[in-house]
Amino acid sequence: MKKIILLSIALLIVTAGFAQKDNMVVRTESGLVKGFDHEGSIGFLGIPYAKVERFMPPQPVKKWDDIRVCDHWGPQAMQNTWGKKLSEDEMSEQCCVLNVWTTNIPFTTHHSPLKPVMVWLHGGGFDSGTSAWDPGMKLAQHDVVVVSVNHRLNILGFLDLSTVSEKYKYSGNVGMLDVVQALKWVQKNIRQFGGDPNNVTIFGESGGGGKVGTLLCMPPAKGLFHKAIIMSGTILNVNTKAMTEELGQAVLKELNIDAAHIDDIKKVSYEDLYAAGQRAMAASIGTRQPGTPMMWGFGPTPDGETLLQQPFQNGFADISTNIPILIGTTFNELQRLRYDQPMTMEEARQELTKTFGDDTDDYIKAFAEAYPDYTPQDLLSIDWLFRPKTIITADEIGESRQAKTWMYMFTKRSDANKGSVHGAELKYCFDNIDVSTPEHPSVGLADAMSHIWARFATVGDPNTSWLPDVWHPYTKENGELFELGDKLQFHYNLDRKLAEIIDKHCFKQLDEFRKRQKQ
Repeated sequence: MKKIILLSIALLIVTAGFAQKDNMVVRTESGLVKGFDHEGSIGFLGIPYAKVERFMPPQPVKKWDDIRVCDHWGPQAMQNTWGKKLSEDEMSEQCCVLNVWTTNIPFTTHHSPLKPVMVWLHGGGFDSGTSAWDPGMKLAQHDVVVVSVNHRLNILGFLDLSTVSEKYKYSGNVGMLDVVQALKWVQKNIRQFGGDPNNVTIFGESGGGGKVGTLLCMPPAKGLFHKAIIMSGTILNVNTKAMTEELGQAVLKELNIDAAHIDDIKKVSYEDLYAAGQRAMAASIGTRQPGTPMMWGFGPTPDGETLLQQPFQNGFADISTNIPILIGTTFNELQRLRYDQPMTMEEARQELTKTFGDDTDDYIKAFAEAYPDYTPQDLLSIDWLFRPKTIITADEIGESRQAKTWMYMFTKRSDANKGSVHGAELKYCFDNIDVSTPEHPSVGLADAMSHIWARFATVGDPNTSWLPDVWHPYTKENGELFELGDKLQFHYNLDRKLAEIIDKHCFKQLDEFRKRQKQ
């Protein structure tokens, strides 16, 4: 026994000594992790931050004794892969892993000041996606530490079984509780990577922006972050507790599982579970169609404890009133682009009439006032989904919160499709432009955008030397908007009239839903 104890002590001494000598090894609360040179930053990929059991809140991971080599992506959440087979290393129910990029290790208090932390939440709605889409090695070279997160999605992350068993009280929100657990990991460990746990910014695009908005309404997340960036994320989650409870019961009916045998749901294969979820949605609360201005189903639901309210149109919960927010959209987002075909004004007008009816002339007039250099194709290609709702959100939070709000629009057009589409800005804010020469015009915009994002994460204000003037906080009165495109310029209430017309005609489904809720 004495020999075993001495051997264990010796091993610990050797391991600790190696960690001190190797500037890519960091000690976390769970064990040692070894990074790698990731294009000029030190990257740590696939660090486990939680262990999960189906439909239960996340738990701490077990500690490991060896050095965990973190040089490849961890598994993404279980999701529909449309027939593509993935290994368990690529996709798993044990998907709670995160990635860290830093330039600040080995870290000591005498080495350099702690850096702001930027925690990225990937897009894909609450249904799909992976942190591997947007690596943070270049953004980390702007004096920040970048973290990105995988967490449970779709039916595994948001199946509400609370009506069946107290054991599953939180099952409808465990996907977001995973993210909270990741933020707790940041608080406990990020200092060892040179990051400041007292200066954390959450940011995300599309569904990731929706997750940021959701965190702003979650009491368990209070105090775990200090700033927020919401990128093209204002599609409204209209889930109510009654809706998710109904859906949960419908899933059990599809699987022929009763309350007495509720734990049998853990034995169902993911493929069968996912398919049952889709059938249950169609049979109960309805299936969401692409392009719908709101989402429901397998996503977060207000329960008064883990989530106080849905974000966006009515602002955010008062618990986040002191969190500065940067919010914006792209010019075209998910709208069908018409730039690949010739079009006359009369042809555009005829097609617009199908949507805007008697307001078509007013739409064209408002468009011309906002964008005087427009083309007929622009009239049909501009975003009708995110921008109008982002204005409504910004109007609300600009007046009701203690912290300030800034608004942007990304308008840089792609050479490939001539549009500025949903997600086109990500390679710019992450500074991941792939060009052959540093003189490429996109490099300057990527430098500007990544600097602005990093500056906001640092001080809660986006003003930097890259700006042509002072960027003032947004109010309903000033409507201040900063354009990131071929030009960096400010606008004031650029398209409010246009957005009001779009909102009137393109969101009737949302209006009908709200009327039903009031009945």
